[in-house]
Amino acid sequence: MANIPDPEKTYTYDDWKTWEGRWELIGGKAYNMTPAPSSRHQFVVGELYFALRRFFQNQRCFVFMAPFDVFLSEQGAYETPDDIVQPDIAVICDQKQITDKGCFGPTALVVEVLSPSTALKDYSEKFYAYEHYRVNEY
Repeated sequence: MANIPDPEKTYTYDDWKTWEGRWELIGGKAYNMTPAPSSRHQFVVGELYFALRRFFQNQRCFVFMAPFDVFLSEQGAYETPDDIVQPDIAVICDQKQITDKGCFGPTALVVEVLSPSTALKDYSEKFYAYEHYRVNEY
């Protein structure tokens, strides 16, 4: 039986590690990242990724697109983060933040392409998380 979180409960990173599929953990709440976004959403993300990749290519910044985990922690304990998000696009200018798991700490830039199904979360929970952890640009 699949381990799927209850949207009414509060969870931790240890819980997140046991879930099947793609999930975000924001403020202890689980957010399912499936089904896949629409083709229009993916096209826009691809075009933005391409433009940002070209812009940052000689500036020692790296551009990643989802699925890509960004681990955020109040105390800098990224091996046991407080929140895990998957922005559509993340720009990281500190190579030390990039790990095999994703990014440890706030990114230089986050892009969220709004979809009807995720706009409310992107405008509220994710925005407040990015602001709280001091993501430079959103």
